[in-house]
Amino acid sequence: MSKNSNGGSSVQRDQECSYDPVRWLNLMVSEPYYLFHLLVFFSYIPVRCSAFQILDPARNSFLLKREIQVFVAYCVLSVVKIVRTESWESFIQDTLLFAKIFLTAIALVMDYHLALWYALAFLVIHIIAQQPPYEGLGSSNHLTPLQLESLLTEGNTSRFWLVEFRTFSTSACVCTSSFFPELSITYSNTNLSFGTIDLGLFPNAAERFGISLVYILFENAVEVARFPEFDSEPYVFGPTITKRLLCGRFELDKRLLDYVNGK
Repeated sequence: MSKNSNGGSSVQRDQECSYDPVRWLNLMVSEPYYLFHLLVFFSYIPVRCSAFQILDPARNSFLLKREIQVFVAYCVLSVVKIVRTESWESFIQDTLLFAKIFLTAIALVMDYHLALWYALAFLVIHIIAQQPPYEGLGSSNHLTPLQLESLLTEGNTSRFWLVEFRTFSTSACVCTSSFFPELSITYSNTNLSFGTIDLGLFPNAAERFGISLVYILFENAVEVARFPEFDSEPYVFGPTITKRLLCGRFELDKRLLDYVNGK
């Protein structure tokens, strides 16, 4: 399968960044979302040391048992999530949620004023900071609505264009931000191209297509499929998007096989 040199170098950079521990350490200290959470979590250490000197031995023993129970429960849930999740962004979001719930619960055992302080701190972080999305592009292309129209109307590019319309102001888009680049690495060829349009930068595109987070497949400038469906039943929390679901919905394996067979 042929890929252009830019796409190949982009894929290599994405893979290197995904497993670079230095990059993750840099994110922890440079991204406000991670930094603020770390500061709040580590603030429990001096609080616990102070409480150890103030509380009586029986209360300290009870608190220690609860801390051990919380730590074991957190480890079990984290292992389950790392096995079942499909992206690091989703795993980080869920494990941070577990940590916030458990930390607030332990603080409530110690003193309800402390629990209220932690709850307020996490609420402020939720308001002022946002989890950063996956930064890689894979073999996909950033597009504007005008560029997409031009590519579809010219007809001299790929037969199929799978386009992701997204906005990183929603947690669903952040958690699935690595799916599309990874799919583009696997399935991109001269017959199928991938593109993304940021609805945060181009809100008129959202109004035009009537969408928030959606994937649309174009064949010869005509829309042939989309997920979620335009007239699908409403969801309370939105549809759960996975890489396997996207592959099946757009028959990417079949289209790749057709390309290999020269159809």
